[in-house]
Amino acid sequence: MTEFLAAHFASINWHWDVAQLLALALLLLWLWAIWPVKDLQAVMHNKGSQRRVWLTAFMINGLWLLNASITQGIQLHFLGLVTLMLMFGWRLATCISLLPVLFFSVFVVKQPFDFALYGLFMAALPLFLCFVVYSQIFKFLPHHLFIYIFGSAFINGFASIAFYMLPWSLWLWLKGDYDWSYIVDNYLLLIPLMGFPEALLNGMAVTLLVVYRPEWLYDYSDNTYFGNRS
Repeated sequence: MTEFLAAHFASINWHWDVAQLLALALLLLWLWAIWPVKDLQAVMHNKGSQRRVWLTAFMINGLWLLNASITQGIQLHFLGLVTLMLMFGWRLATCISLLPVLFFSVFVVKQPFDFALYGLFMAALPLFLCFVVYSQIFKFLPHHLFIYIFGSAFINGFASIAFYMLPWSLWLWLKGDYDWSYIVDNYLLLIPLMGFPEALLNGMAVTLLVVYRPEWLYDYSDNTYFGNRS
């Protein structure tokens, strides 16, 4: 075991550059702006919430381990972020998601100084945009259980893949790692292939939570979706 860990850490790329430091500064600034003080205090005083946080982080970490790397910098895996957002709210979900991001950076891509880049592109940005979609669905569409599951979970799950892969593709192109035609042909064309299973995964997870553990969902209420039914 010791030899395995030594060999693994020896293969990690510990070099860093200015872009990684800038990304770290942006991530810290973003966390400072959205820091969920009340949500974190609630978790600290509730052992059940603490267990759910660790369990969810562990499950997302396992989901990200199913990673199909096409070439260096181009990763393919499911996210599970929409379920995380609907369980904890997007601010706390951003903080929780940094745990699997750290594991992913160190043990999967073996570039720990890319932590902030993945934190921004793989977690913070998709979660914020998914929250925008969710809030607009809640604001403009009827408060119906089908809309909650299909719109906020299923469609938003599909969108989360696009919200990650599109900005990450732009970043890879701006860095000059790949030309745009290569990115389109080998990465962006896979958005539908990844998006539908991601949508199904989040839709099924949220459906099960609504049925069996509605209290685990951040702002779901039977009164909201059933209260006005006769």
